[in-house]
Amino acid sequence: MRYKLVMFDFDGTLANTFPLFCELCAEITERFGLRRIAPHEVETLRGLNTSAILASLGVSRWQLPAIMQHARARMAEQSHGIALFDGMSVLLDDLANNGIRLAVVSSNQESTVRAVLGDELASRVKHFACGIGLFGKARKVRSVVRDALPETRNASELAALVGDEGRDIEAAHKAGVTPIAVTWGYATADALRNAEVRCNTVHELRAALLY
Repeated sequence: MRYKLVMFDFDGTLANTFPLFCELCAEITERFGLRRIAPHEVETLRGLNTSAILASLGVSRWQLPAIMQHARARMAEQSHGIALFDGMSVLLDDLANNGIRLAVVSSNQESTVRAVLGDELASRVKHFACGIGLFGKARKVRSVVRDALPETRNASELAALVGDEGRDIEAAHKAGVTPIAVTWGYATADALRNAEVRCNTVHELRAALLY
């Protein structure tokens, strides 16, 4: 097997939170005085990078911490209604059973991630790096690689980050790990073109990680 460590983004990669996120957007835009998103704009925004999305909505950098804190709190309140994508729990079990170390690297908070995974599946994940800012993922990825593979030479070459947004791919490149994109999440497939591998199904992702 190529990888000893596989790190997963949570929202849009492991868990189907995009419908909930869309519901929360109206609340967030009103609370923070942002521009409302029209339904016909959603697909266009999915094709933009994070900075462009924030600019389009009129979000300033100083607002981000409060917005992220509010979004995490509301996600936590609704965690009972969040489900993993079909086949993802089996994939995580298969990876762990094959000796691959698992990690979750997410902007969402750890308690929400654990609640959605459930106790048994969460126990399969050896490293949680959660509550990350929108632009701080590369540093956390490097930290997880060091913690997970401390005695391994060229450890980053044996690690992959699986994500559904351009910032996941960018973080993987910066950290020197393999970027693997899934197309069922927040971003369009075209927005993920810089990934080394793009997977359209969990079956394709399993093949990319295990063979």
